[in-house]
Amino acid sequence: MARFDRTIPGLILCLALGMPSPNAAEGEVTAGKGIVAMAFSGKKSVYQGCDRYDFEVNGQQFAVAVPQKTAPGKPWLWVAEFFGVGFWHSLDAKLLEKGWHIAYNPSAAGLYGSPKAVANWNACYEVWTRQYGLNLKPVLAGYSRGGLLIYHWAAANPDKVSALYADAPVCAIQSWPGGKGKGKGSAGDWQNCLKTYGLTDAQGADYQLNPIDQLEPLAKAKLAILHVVGDADDVVPVAENTQPIEERYKKLGGDIQVIHKPGVGHHPHALPDPTPIVEFILKHAP
Repeated sequence: MARFDRTIPGLILCLALGMPSPNAAEGEVTAGKGIVAMAFSGKKSVYQGCDRYDFEVNGQQFAVAVPQKTAPGKPWLWVAEFFGVGFWHSLDAKLLEKGWHIAYNPSAAGLYGSPKAVANWNACYEVWTRQYGLNLKPVLAGYSRGGLLIYHWAAANPDKVSALYADAPVCAIQSWPGGKGKGKGSAGDWQNCLKTYGLTDAQGADYQLNPIDQLEPLAKAKLAILHVVGDADDVVPVAENTQPIEERYKKLGGDIQVIHKPGVGHHPHALPDPTPIVEFILKHAP
């Protein structure tokens, strides 16, 4: 009878919010302030000594690394691209130790931060927060092309973000994959990017809705930003991406910090010691 008493209120709230009903595989449901906190299920593996789950909801793909002990408020890092790649292991490990979830949506990857990608994240955000009870304001992490998505999503949803961490980020499609400036570009990615955005080559070359053009909503929301860049990056040149972001955001009164790596190219990402990144993320956690 006790199990019935716990489950039925959660079931009623799930139905009221139009969410899947809880079942034994998903664990108990706890409800509070409109949030249904369900246990993760799906394909289970191990990531950095913690449980990782890969699953689908309404055709969208999800992946999450779950800390052994969750920090108060269920903070999380939302990764736009390249989740689980080796050079992020030390950062992810430290955040997991601090009780943070690391979340990723493969279905939004490879969409170059386009409106399709933003719509995907909009739907996924509701699942992460309303169904699984993660904090309403994640820290966004954009690595390389992932910079496009975190900036576009934050500009559209500034009230749903606590901070942005961008590493060698693409901030203008003309720079990468377009290769219209000093960068190498990528012809194949450029065509895929144009197709995803619904642009012609001429329209793409003159595109004026890049992250560098959409900083005002972030500044108004007082979002802190951290960039980590290699000064010798010839794939995503600093002068065409991070530099205009830094200059324009400061003019808007925004809080931005840039960590430079002299003589380093596009790779390796992150820092040998991720402490400055971890401290930034923890400082600006919700």
